[in-house]
Amino acid sequence: MRSPFLKHTSMLFGGHRSAFNAFVLYVIVLVSMLACTTKSAEQSTTEERTQSIISKIKIKDLNDQPIDLNQYKGKTIFINFWATWCGPCIKEMPSIERAKNILRDSKIEFLVASNESVEQIQSFVKKRDLSLHYVQLQNMEELGIPALPTTYIFNPGGKLVFAETGYREWDEASNIDLLTKIIANHE
Repeated sequence: MRSPFLKHTSMLFGGHRSAFNAFVLYVIVLVSMLACTTKSAEQSTTEERTQSIISKIKIKDLNDQPIDLNQYKGKTIFINFWATWCGPCIKEMPSIERAKNILRDSKIEFLVASNESVEQIQSFVKKRDLSLHYVQLQNMEELGIPALPTTYIFNPGGKLVFAETGYREWDEASNIDLLTKIIANHE
C-alpha cells in the first residue's frame, strides 16, 4: 500500500524519482542555510550585548561625580568589582596595584568598583595602603554580576574581551601577558 504522501509527490513530479530527490535535496539545503543564518543572528546579538555592556556600567567617583567610561576611549579598561566584606577581593587588590604599576606606561585604566556606600569605601581606603582608582558602582544587579570578585576587561575599542569571577594574582607573568595582548588589540 502506498502512502498518501508518496502518491501526491508521485503525481507532483510525474513519477520521476530523480526530480523528487532533487526537490528533497533543495529543501535540505534551504533549511541548512536558514539554520546558519539564525546562528549568525544569535552571534550578532551576543556581540552587541558584550559591546553594549560598557555603556550599561554606571559608576561615580568618591566625590559623587559620574564617570563616563567613554573618557577612556582608546585605552584598555580593567574593572574589578569587589566589596569591603569580600576576603578574596581584598586579597586580590595588592596584585591589581602591582599589575597597574608594571603596566603604568601602557594605555590601560584600572578601576575597582564597589556598590557599597561612599563612606564604606572611603573607610576601607583609609585602612589600606593601596593606590587604586576606587569608584562606586550604581547598578550591580542590572549588570548581573554573579559573585565577587569579578573582573571585566574591555579592549581599546570598548569591547568586553575578558570576564571572570574569582580571585587571580594579576601581577603574575601570564596575567601581565594577557593584559598586554588585550592592550595591543584594538578590535
